Amino acid sequence: MAALMWISHSERPLKTDELSHALAVEIGSPNLHPDDVPSIGTLLTCCQGLVTVDKEASTVRLIHFTLQEYLRAHLDLFGKVHSTMAETCLSYLNSQQVRALSAEASPDLQGQPFLEYSSLYWGVHARRDLSDCAKLLALKLFDDYDHHISIKVILESQRDSSYDIDFNKPYLFSGLHCASFFGVAEIVARFIQVESCDINQRDCVDNTPLVWAALNGHERVVEMLLRQSDISPDKPGEDGQTALWLAAWNGHEGVVKVLLELDGVNPDKPGNDGRTPLSGAADNGHEGVVKILLERDEVKPDEPDNNGRTPLWCAAWNGHEGVVKILLQRDEVKPDQSDNKGETPLLSAARNGHEGAVEILLERGEVKPDRPDNDGRTPLSNAAWNGHEGVVKILLERDEVKPDKSDNDGQTPLINAAYNGHEGVVKTLLERDEVKPDRPDNDGRTPLSNAAWNGHEGVVKTLLERDEVKPDRPDNDGRTPLLNAAWNGQEGVVKMLLERGEVKPDKPNNDGRTPLWWAAWIGHEGVVKILLQRDEVNPDKPDNNGRTPLWCAARSGHEGVVKVLLQGDEVSPDESDNDGQTPLRCAAECGYEGVVKTLLKRDEVNPDKLDNEGRAPLWCAAKNGHEGVVKILLELAEVSPDKPDTTGQTPLSCAASNGHAQVVKILIERGEVHPNMPDNGGRTPLRHAARNGHEGVVKILLERDVTRPNNPPDHGRTPLWAAAWKGHLGVVQMLLERDDANPTEPH
Repeated sequence: MAALMWISHSERPLKTDELSHALAVEIGSPNLHPDDVPSIGTLLTCCQGLVTVDKEASTVRLIHFTLQEYLRAHLDLFGKVHSTMAETCLSYLNSQQVRALSAEASPDLQGQPFLEYSSLYWGVHARRDLSDCAKLLALKLFDDYDHHISIKVILESQRDSSYDIDFNKPYLFSGLHCASFFGVAEIVARFIQVESCDINQRDCVDNTPLVWAALNGHERVVEMLLRQSDISPDKPGEDGQTALWLAAWNGHEGVVKVLLELDGVNPDKPGNDGRTPLSGAADNGHEGVVKILLERDEVKPDEPDNNGRTPLWCAAWNGHEGVVKILLQRDEVKPDQSDNKGETPLLSAARNGHEGAVEILLERGEVKPDRPDNDGRTPLSNAAWNGHEGVVKILLERDEVKPDKSDNDGQTPLINAAYNGHEGVVKTLLERDEVKPDRPDNDGRTPLSNAAWNGHEGVVKTLLERDEVKPDRPDNDGRTPLLNAAWNGQEGVVKMLLERGEVKPDKPNNDGRTPLWWAAWIGHEGVVKILLQRDEVNPDKPDNNGRTPLWCAARSGHEGVVKVLLQGDEVSPDESDNDGQTPLRCAAECGYEGVVKTLLKRDEVNPDKLDNEGRAPLWCAAKNGHEGVVKILLELAEVSPDKPDTTGQTPLSCAASNGHAQVVKILIERGEVHPNMPDNGGRTPLRHAARNGHEGVVKILLERDVTRPNNPPDHGRTPLWAAAWKGHLGVVQMLLERDDANPTEPH
């Protein structure tokens, strides 16, 4: 029966180990007894098929919902249910094993499975039925509460709130704070009877006991605290929020009424963000609290917060129709007042698709249905952007609404709907004669271009059915709808656009980059194949920088695209760009071994071709430490392993300078490689490695008898001098072990 009690009356579904540990607790015992914890198999057997385990959530539940309802309705079946559960939780928290846990560390819920539930819900059960035993156990818990682990568990549960919690000071959350948090009035009464009790003390969340009680709607505790002569009922926290503010925010009508009976409570006191209790209640749709507050003359029903948002704005934003109606009954409320961004209540309701609130606001003559915000976006534009078809239809019924009105960026409602793929809104807007289906924004991007970019095939199809739409219209950057679709790999849209005779499949943008170029660069192999089926597409067409689709694919490491492009005879596999960089050089520089191998299968590819700076593929691979590519290239007789660039740096020098020890080892094993070859500045590979502190490379180079650590220095700066200058102690010690390293060599 105990298992059924816990399963049917727990505040949330219990995990299997939580239930097992709860049943093992001996009420009042100072110790937990792990040997008494029953297995879940034993529990299931004892419950005779009435209980099952939800494998996905690892929680225990009753097999039938009707049984759950029956047991919850018949508390008497289990005796004093909530007092027993409270006693169990408190006994667990008072145990030596739990008290030994530090509140400074994160709670180890695996080590103590019942810790979270007992910490968060003992007070809930105690508030419902507090036995004398539970009361004593609670007071025992609070006797030494400053560093109890349950404080940390409670504070962790509040982490998702807007609180700024100081987890370094959990001890500030006192027993009175905890009892007020849970609303256990009898325990609160015991605390406030103590002469030294500070009922206005703020905890690590900056809340007083009154704030916790008001926040959680514990009316009885609030009344009890307010009877204390030294209570500060209206003192705000660091965020400026008072007990009334928080009670209003959470919709606790009883607490709000109690607080408003006090002369010292300001019913319209805003928090630091300028939001009043009325604004908070309106924001969350608490009609009862809104009505209570509006009965007070001091409350300004249209007071804006720091963002210029009024209670009406907040209610409209969240679609609280009842609150909207209540506020609009007040003459002081301006139904079309905008916030700091120029957004009106109507616009906020339209943006979030609250049809009811939109209709209520439109009944007011003062409301301008087409009023834009500071960015020029109207309610229609916002509704279209978010795909709220119902709101769009409501707004379009108004004569004042211009269905093709553009915002400051030139974007119309149709563009917004097309961009986000809201097909229904697009069709609704296109039914209006005023809407120009091919109207571009300030960047020259049309609805079709936007829909193509994001791959919204349904919208693309709808737009292409209109004669006014030019399917190949470029934007200000020269990008056509086809190019946009190819760029983002939207194969379906690419096929759809290519069916139109007006579309030029090889049309470049202002940088000379075609749809194929972009598909190759990003690696959309499917789009590449589709485009290559068209005779008009030049598979080797370079952009303004001389970079071909193959160059792009190689540079980005898209091996599949490289192979597809090389299947065509028109592609020159060794074509250099304006900087003299070939596809092979790019792949080698980035370490794409598969692409390197694929390119080297072509006879036309020169594996040792230099770019404009005299850098060969091997040089580039060595510089970046790509061992695999270095090995592949060194297998080719055409490759010169010691060829310098225009600055005189060899592959070995580059690898040494960047600390690529394995590449250095590979290169130095080649007889053609000179380990002492200086660059144009007189710097040897050893000098480069020493200056940069690469001990592993220095060691490899010094193991070669031909390496001369003192010759030739650049401007008198030896490897030893360079290592000492940069403070590389390990390199300095290595060099000093050499007899031919002169530590007195002057600069």
